[in-house]
Amino acid sequence: MDIIEGVSLNFLKIIEHPKGNIMHALRKSDLSFKGFGEAYFSEIHKDEIKGWKRHKTMVLNLIVPIGEIKFVLFDERPDSASYMKFWQVNIGSGQYKRLTVPPMIWMAFQGVGDERNLLLNIASIEHDPNEAENRDLLNIDFKWEG
Repeated sequence: MDIIEGVSLNFLKIIEHPKGNIMHALRKSDLSFKGFGEAYFSEIHKDEIKGWKRHKTMVLNLIVPIGEIKFVLFDERPDSASYMKFWQVNIGSGQYKRLTVPPMIWMAFQGVGDERNLLLNIASIEHDPNEAENRDLLNIDFKWEG
């Protein structure tokens, strides 16, 4: 599956230290930085799925410092080169990357790590319940494994 138009996936730097590693997340100078609204953590248990959700204006910067999470994106933007396409990626402590998701992309995610799966979102704007849309998992035709 090709990546969704406007989505980026960036390898992040881990600086090893004998007392505990330093794990980069996002810098103001990164191309995917679109402003800062808030940062929050979300946990997801193994095999559980959260989604579908899309934001109208928020840019998501998703990092998984602990565990592993599968992200599935669906593009329903009619003017996009990736219209009606799915794309999925697993990221986590063993595949340390930042997934940047622009507005109007549907997203769901599943915990795949055996222990704790922790997601950090560095969002471009503060949370606003009127800014996002939700759909039932069965409303978008994607076959989840596990």
